[in-house]
Amino acid sequence: MTRTPFFPKFADLPTELAVFPLPGAVLMPGVQLPLNIFEPRYLRMIDDVLAADHLLGMIQPQETPGEDETTPTAPLHPVGCAGRITSYSETSDGRIVLVLTGVCRFRVTGELAERAGYRRVAPEWRDFAADLDEPVSGAIAERRPFLVALERYCQVRRVEVPWQDLEQMPDTDLVNLLCAHLPLSPEDKQALIETLETPARAVLMRGLLEMATIADIDVDDQRH
Repeated sequence: MTRTPFFPKFADLPTELAVFPLPGAVLMPGVQLPLNIFEPRYLRMIDDVLAADHLLGMIQPQETPGEDETTPTAPLHPVGCAGRITSYSETSDGRIVLVLTGVCRFRVTGELAERAGYRRVAPEWRDFAADLDEPVSGAIAERRPFLVALERYCQVRRVEVPWQDLEQMPDTDLVNLLCAHLPLSPEDKQALIETLETPARAVLMRGLLEMATIADIDVDDQRH
């Protein structure tokens, strides 16, 4: 996956981070996430980020009873992932279209005062220092059964994936890509991003894929 020479070193990661709370969207190290920015407060956020270190945190808001998780004050999940803006363009109708490339996950130690209407946090990076290492193979204990579970899930959900490219990816990149882009529930995505090591994350993902496949097959059987 994409890791550019412009990525910061671990020691240079910031102590304050602008965040973009978005339900159902997670970023993982090395993975690219396209974003379409149009709200005024987030346009201001992107201007500030580009004027600084180009780093932006993606994080999911928590769902709380009686409160819409998209509201500006919704509490945040404890773990998100910072990305670097690696592509950027402005549209004639006032939007910004960008690509965010995952750099390193972070743990929220506190929320800071808003700036120009957007939210900021104090990130703790220490638990996720390995995110900046080169991707490795051998992290999935049983890669073939993992891919079989993925194939069954994609067949049932009618998800198209580039199988040839996936099979050539190092395990870390493969699992991170799937975390970000498979149509899993927000809760499942959050559980995956909070799982520290790739081997454990691969085990969890395989279980989630198998459970989702069985549930979809049972629903389909009931309809018939």
